[in-house]
Amino acid sequence: MAKNVLGTDLQDCSHDPLTGFFRDGCCNTGAEDVGLHLVCSQVTEEFLAFSKSVGNDLSTPHPEFGFPGLKPGNRWCLCALRWKEAFEAGVPPAVVLEATHISTLEFIDLEDLQDHAVAE
Repeated sequence: MAKNVLGTDLQDCSHDPLTGFFRDGCCNTGAEDVGLHLVCSQVTEEFLAFSKSVGNDLSTPHPEFGFPGLKPGNRWCLCALRWKEAFEAGVPPAVVLEATHISTLEFIDLEDLQDHAVAE
């Protein structure tokens, strides 16, 4: 079982919409996941607009790929470097720590993740 940034078992991020590089609802990773979809985020309107402005439109549906398009409040496994880019731009989406893969800590400080944790 993979671990999360807190050192406990990695929890599911979202099944509706179905997320994860492997579309298993979890921010699991493997050698083929070159984007490192590690950070379970609860997206916001500000983040979606930012992501679209830097070339990654996550709000437009693409049914041909089974992608419904994200709406504010949806949870999604984001690429670690995209979350960091949004953080540096001042628009990071909230993070679900229990569902964020431990490998995220290779790119982002735990304190920064904790400062943006979803209030549960």
